[in-house]
Amino acid sequence: MLYNLCKYVLIGPLLRVSFPATVIGAEYVPESGGAILVGNHVSVADSFFTPLYVKRPVYYLAKSEYFTEKGLKGRLKKAFFSGVGQVPVNREGASAARDALDTGIKLLNKGNLLGIYPEGTRSPDGRLYKGKTGVARMVLETGVPVVPVVMIGTDRVNPIGSKMWRPHRITMIVGRPLDFSRYEGMAGDRFVERSMTDEIMYRLMELSGQEYVDVYAAKVKADIAAGIPGALPPSAPSGRSTRLKLSRRLAQRLRKVLHGHPAVSAVPPLPAEGRGPGTVTRLPGTKAG
Repeated sequence: MLYNLCKYVLIGPLLRVSFPATVIGAEYVPESGGAILVGNHVSVADSFFTPLYVKRPVYYLAKSEYFTEKGLKGRLKKAFFSGVGQVPVNREGASAARDALDTGIKLLNKGNLLGIYPEGTRSPDGRLYKGKTGVARMVLETGVPVVPVVMIGTDRVNPIGSKMWRPHRITMIVGRPLDFSRYEGMAGDRFVERSMTDEIMYRLMELSGQEYVDVYAAKVKADIAAGIPGALPPSAPSGRSTRLKLSRRLAQRLRKVLHGHPAVSAVPPLPAEGRGPGTVTRLPGTKAG
């Protein structure tokens, strides 16, 4: 299988040697069955290192353009992206969002691990941005567990604006699976999907230590590209203030859910602090800064 060839022979060994890693909580990834690995996204490198340190194959949804280029270059590109677990989806047109959802749901129903970045794009400045609700819809339609996975240090491996990768130690933290069974049968309810997404982002914020920004990263990037002054949202005075704001926002949205769905008997508690007693594994490599 091309995936295993890339992971264990062509690409994986080089990455392991060049970028020593600490992996925490890998045992929280289910050994079988479909599951969604939700992660922060600070670098292109995230999609290479996460599958490297998860025993099972991890698939990601990628632009179909990566697979349709003609000629030798196109065939090599297609082979490469297929080899690292990328699955083509059409991201243009009115049906793009539904096509992506359907592709992800098919992968999950077949018992695969699907990696998703709820922010929808890489962070423009290293902070954690507002999550899109597509991941919540997939969870509600499949019932699979959601496992938070954060990467720390990959932004130093592949800094914004740089094409070259630089040796640096990285850390991957896997949190306990999130339980959304209380929302079973509520697919399509925008308040439910929004509150689920906020809970996911809250947990990613807890694990990564990133500052949270309640704005879509894609909008910020578009404003930057358009040259709009002050496109980057200002930093909060402290990480605690952003955490409290997200906690309040999550609670407010959950109250709206309760108002519309009397079957939900109580406001679910905010996610527990931290990741739990995950096993720490330090993987050797060359000395890096």
